[in-house]
Amino acid sequence: MIRTLSIPVPGQGLHGITDAVRAEVEHSAQGDGLCTLFIQHTSASLLIQENYDPSAQHDLEQWLNRLVPENDPLYTHTLEGPDDMPAHIKASLTATSLSIPVIDGSLALGTWQGIYLWEHRYAASHRRVILHLGN
Repeated sequence: MIRTLSIPVPGQGLHGITDAVRAEVEHSAQGDGLCTLFIQHTSASLLIQENYDPSAQHDLEQWLNRLVPENDPLYTHTLEGPDDMPAHIKASLTATSLSIPVIDGSLALGTWQGIYLWEHRYAASHRRVILHLGN
C-alpha cells in the first residue's frame, strides 16, 4: 500500500505527524510489516524524536540553526532567500526517509517517540510525504 500524505506546515520547525501516519497505518495494516516514510523535498526532513517535552524539540531546532546559520558568506545559492541554502544543508544532515516496524497493525514506536516533519524554510507550505506499508 502506498499513500501520499499532504502535510500543511505553518513554517520552520518540528511539526508532529504521528497521528496522520498512525491513522493511515491502522486503517490499512494487517499484522506485521514495515512503514516507510519518504519526504519529497530538499529543504525539509523527517525525524523520530521525543514527543513528551516540547523543550527537546525547541533545543534541537536551536542547535541546528546555530550549526547552519543563515547569510554565511560561503553560500552561492542565495536567489531563493537567506533560509534556502541553510535548509538544503539541514536536510542533508538529517533524514529524508524513516522505517518504522508495524506490529499487529500498529506502529512500533516507543512510549516517548513521535514522528516529525522538520521544516527548514520559513514560509508556510504543504509537504508531500510518501507512506509505503509493506510486509
